[in-house]
Amino acid sequence: MLPWLICAALAALALVLLLRLYLLQTSLDDIAGQLGDRLASDTNNPIFLPTRDPHARKLAAELNVQLRELRRLRQRYENGDRELKEAVTNVSHDLRTPLTAICGYLELLDKGDKTPDQARYLALMADRAEAMRQLTGELLRYSVSASLEDELALEPVDLNGAVEEAVAALYGALIEGGVVPSVSLPGERVVRRLDRAALSRVLGNLLSNALKYSAGDLEVSLTPDGTVTLANAAPGLDEVQVGRLFDRFYTVETGRGSTGLGLSIAKVLTERMGGTIAARYESGRLAMALRFPPQPPPAAGSNLYS
Repeated sequence: MLPWLICAALAALALVLLLRLYLLQTSLDDIAGQLGDRLASDTNNPIFLPTRDPHARKLAAELNVQLRELRRLRQRYENGDRELKEAVTNVSHDLRTPLTAICGYLELLDKGDKTPDQARYLALMADRAEAMRQLTGELLRYSVSASLEDELALEPVDLNGAVEEAVAALYGALIEGGVVPSVSLPGERVVRRLDRAALSRVLGNLLSNALKYSAGDLEVSLTPDGTVTLANAAPGLDEVQVGRLFDRFYTVETGRGSTGLGLSIAKVLTERMGGTIAARYESGRLAMALRFPPQPPPAAGSNLYS
């Protein structure tokens, strides 16, 4: 009789342990789900557990402490980032007027009589003043493009036409710079919901980048999956430099007139439109890939091409 009682007691204990293990597993799954939701959204709601298990509740309490600290740091970062962008915008505005005046005075001085040394110094001053004016303009555009407060006007955009227009707009500059472009487009239209002005800015920056680093060729292609690729020979670059092309203010010595912000602006705008942008360097060739993945079909009754 005693062995049967022991077996029954052990069976009951096993059931209790299995029940507690199940409840603990459920609580942990609940914690994991709520933690993911809290991290993905901007909310002050803490992790709440209906269970009375002290270990699960202790874990939830500690996670709530860390979530509050993370939220505080995030708000501090966002406030600092916003203040920095506002400062950059204000400084860019303040610098543009005196720089324009300086460039104007240098042009007046250049028209007068001058010695060869004076002409050389004036040319150097004009070159540096123009570089500063370009940099302030790029700083202003970067702060605007990086601001999440400015909503993009998304609409159906024909990527085929956008690529053609971007190449045509810079065709003269490319030819003048010794770069001969070739364009390959698919027979079918590739349509994505994008901001037309932002896309034009992205493509223009990528083409300007090719103008800076190309050794004379440029292949521009579009595939039906929404990938725009610009490839050209760039013997003056290496893998390390290409890996940093999207870093703010990073410039390469071979980049003519580079401010180090054009590709950063392209990356910010591309990501805000739901796309990806990347660069690779293989066998002396630079390839910039801009991809906008297929999007879900429009709601019934809407016109994709309108």
